[in-house]
Amino acid sequence: MKNNGNNSISEQMVIGITMGDAAGIGPEIIVKALADPVIRKSAKFIIFGMNEQLCYAADKAEIEPFWGRHQHEKISRDYPHKVVVADYDEFSISTWIKSPSEQAGDASLHFCLDAIEAAKTGLIDAIVTAPISKTSWKLSGAKWPGHTELLADQCKSPRKAMMFVGGPIKMALATIHVGLFDVRNKFTIGCVFEPIDLLNDALMQYFGVENPKIGVAALNPHAGEDGQFGDEEKRIISPAILLAQEQGIKCTGPIPADTLFLRASQGEFDGVVAMYHDQGMIPVKLLSFKEAVNVTIGLPIIRTSPAHGTAFDIAGKNLADPSSMKCAILTAIQMAKTKKQRPVLQVNTETEK
Repeated sequence: MKNNGNNSISEQMVIGITMGDAAGIGPEIIVKALADPVIRKSAKFIIFGMNEQLCYAADKAEIEPFWGRHQHEKISRDYPHKVVVADYDEFSISTWIKSPSEQAGDASLHFCLDAIEAAKTGLIDAIVTAPISKTSWKLSGAKWPGHTELLADQCKSPRKAMMFVGGPIKMALATIHVGLFDVRNKFTIGCVFEPIDLLNDALMQYFGVENPKIGVAALNPHAGEDGQFGDEEKRIISPAILLAQEQGIKCTGPIPADTLFLRASQGEFDGVVAMYHDQGMIPVKLLSFKEAVNVTIGLPIIRTSPAHGTAFDIAGKNLADPSSMKCAILTAIQMAKTKKQRPVLQVNTETEK
């Protein structure tokens, strides 16, 4: 629907926000982020969480509650409020608990499951997830170690990648939570090609980049220096790049990581694929620690999150910085709007695959 400048409630995107672990900083950063009138004007919001924890966080921050409240069983796109809490009042988490717990894990898992279902059925246009505790999920008996695995399973998405947006860099990872010395055991042509392919799609579908230019990092120093410092560049990364190029993707590499991120930050590349977690995360967080956003790509729905954890050590102390949550919300809104304006690309992308 075209917005003629009125920005009416009925025309706005509806963004679902999961509260995360109730004992962490999730409630606080949500309240602080949505208390910003600029954020609140940009969309409608449904918070999948607990009204009690949100009110507690608001009281600590001396913020007057600005949201409506409804039972989570009656989730609707047409709430008359700009912000509404889909309240899970069957759960009770004591405000003095500031550590992982089975109860908080069970609650945060339910928030996520319901938000995913709402996104799949079109009740919301995107999901923003506040930090969960993987330990809490494990204590609750969850079969998924974290958000990414849960989202991929519930969306039946065999392909997925972790992407980060921070300042001038949009970066996807070839390997994620793998010990550095174990990377070589999981390093395949497929694990390099997949994030190149998914990042290319995401840049077009969600960020409006018509012909993305992607820089692919080397694994070894000096890109292996013709095999002197490892052969992964010749044996794995270059074939993955060639495969992507044969499918029409504009990607270049393998490029030594110590220069690739500088070149990307100066605008030479629209996106970067890093080979392992810290290779990509260090430059992203160095350039924009407070504004970095985690995006799961390869899903049929949009999901973003702050690029930080539960911060149990400062929970309940009104010390949490909402900057990353604000950026996660604004990124989700922008992605949803771009996707809505580009239906032809979406159809073509799915058809080609």
